[in-house]
Amino acid sequence: MIQFANRLNTVQEYYFSIKLKEVRKMISEGKPVINIGIGSPDLSPSTSVINAIKNSLLDSNAHKYQSYQGLPEFREAVAKFYTDKYNVWLNANNEILPLMGSKEGILHISLALLNEGDEVLIPNPGYPTYSSVTNLIGATPLFYELEEKNNYQIDFESLEKKDLSKVKLMWVNYPHMPTGAMGTEETFTRLISFGKKHNIVIVNDNPYSFILNDNPQSILKIEGAKDIALELNSLSKSFNMAGWRVGMLLGKASFLSEILKVKTQMDSGMFYGIQKGAIEALQLSNDWFKNQNLIYTKRRKLIWILAEKLNCTFNKNTSGMFVWAKLPNGKTSEKMIDELLYTYNLFVAPGSIFGSKGEGYIRFSLCISEEKITEAINRINN
Repeated sequence: MIQFANRLNTVQEYYFSIKLKEVRKMISEGKPVINIGIGSPDLSPSTSVINAIKNSLLDSNAHKYQSYQGLPEFREAVAKFYTDKYNVWLNANNEILPLMGSKEGILHISLALLNEGDEVLIPNPGYPTYSSVTNLIGATPLFYELEEKNNYQIDFESLEKKDLSKVKLMWVNYPHMPTGAMGTEETFTRLISFGKKHNIVIVNDNPYSFILNDNPQSILKIEGAKDIALELNSLSKSFNMAGWRVGMLLGKASFLSEILKVKTQMDSGMFYGIQKGAIEALQLSNDWFKNQNLIYTKRRKLIWILAEKLNCTFNKNTSGMFVWAKLPNGKTSEKMIDELLYTYNLFVAPGSIFGSKGEGYIRFSLCISEEKITEAINRINN
């Protein structure tokens, strides 16, 4: 009998992978399921971006292996984007590492930094991949709790009480997924001080900065941040390019050169045409974000109505492409999800998949048309 690696005992198949199989089966049986759970943008990329990819396909280098570090003009576009949007200066030659989506960066960073037995600070609630990758590598998750009463900002006093002697890496995610809480300058400043004090690398995962947010922020803007911090970013959400897998890791050259050692064993460079499309996307005017956010604003108002119909409460002062809603007393997340799915043919994400502090909450996605959200509201009314 074939024995698979012991590390697989530390993880399960991704929740959405499992649940969406059930949703697809229900749809195949004729049930009109509306998916309000997945953060996969349904809107299209800019026409100019699509044209840039089309026009690149006949370039003489389009079919070849690409550099692990990406096209120079792609890195330059990222550097200019960071200067213009975040007021952060990056050296395009050695402080930008292109990724096939930021999700692979979580693995690359972890493989480059962590040994078996090392510990990793992970937000609770937070993105499940942080803990899954930590477990796969043989390191140990050390969760830090984010509380609604503190607007999901980090409680540094509580952190300092933990035994941090084995911690090498800390995952941070602002704007925060799943809650939509925005990071503050104070939080970022204290994070840099905390990382330097304890010799812990801080990584801010930052794919949601331009969605329903008038103040995009980067942790790298904080003085001294590059000494201890890295930032992941992505074109998936802000530019509707989720399936194209375009991300980047930003930070000090000496950090990136170590992570590049891992990356060069994992892939053979990002497809040329995708890079050309990404360059065009990064050069779009602010009108692109304004127009996207007009759509998301309308959708969010409808989701608020839906959440209220379900007797949920929520904070309207959030960003990102989700609405994080607190359930009425006595309802568990998965019980509510199953009730919505089997009674109303509505699929929403249970907060419990984001950690123990997500229990009692559900997460609605804005990646669904106004017509579909209105239909969902009408189902609850009936």
